Amino acid sequence: MTRLNLVLLLAVIASALYLVHTQYESRSLFVEVDKAIALSHKLEIENERLQVEKRAQATPLRVEKLAKEQLQMRTSTPAITQYVTVMAPTAAASEARP
Repeated sequence: MTRLNLVLLLAVIASALYLVHTQYESRSLFVEVDKAIALSHKLEIENERLQVEKRAQATPLRVEKLAKEQLQMRTSTPAITQYVTVMAPTAAASEARP
């Protein structure tokens, strides 16, 4: 009977230690999940901020200003527009094709 009590006592102690270990693991994983959710939220906010900044930087007025200042470009007018005409292929070139 004493052996049975001793075996049962060891089983209860092992079960209690396993339960404590499992609860510790569960709590640490919960903390990790909470940190990951907080980081995800922070990254979403940062992404939204960067998207707004990107839209603000790509306005047509700003692009035109940068093109004039940094690239020394100018707006096109009919006075400076050059038109290129495509000449029709010659008869000899069209006959050479099968």
